Amino acid sequence: MEEIYELQADVCKIFANAKRLEIINILKNGETSANELIEKTSLSKANLSQHMAVLKAKGVILTRREGVNMYYRIASPKIIQACNLMREVLAEQIQEKGRIVSILTSAQNKSHGSIIKKKK
Repeated sequence: MEEIYELQADVCKIFANAKRLEIINILKNGETSANELIEKTSLSKANLSQHMAVLKAKGVILTRREGVNMYYRIASPKIIQACNLMREVLAEQIQEKGRIVSILTSAQNKSHGSIIKKKK
């Protein structure tokens, strides 16, 4: 069972890169050419190639060559589901932090208002 944790940790390292997450997000809409990915991500061809090699080596993406063009797609829809789930968790955390900040700001404003009233 420990082996699965090692494999999971290894794959999770891939998702610790913002550009790779951006690439995965683009690929969720379907197969995309290397040229389109370069255009959408502003990566150089060499840099994109490095990211794609990592994603391919870990089985996250599949490739298809057509003439001189390379096309990429997500290997499993579950990868998109996992990324979406994590994004939902992060959005909830951001929303909760915003709610806490709002409560604290409101409490601070009320406290500041009562100090002003006391001075009068």
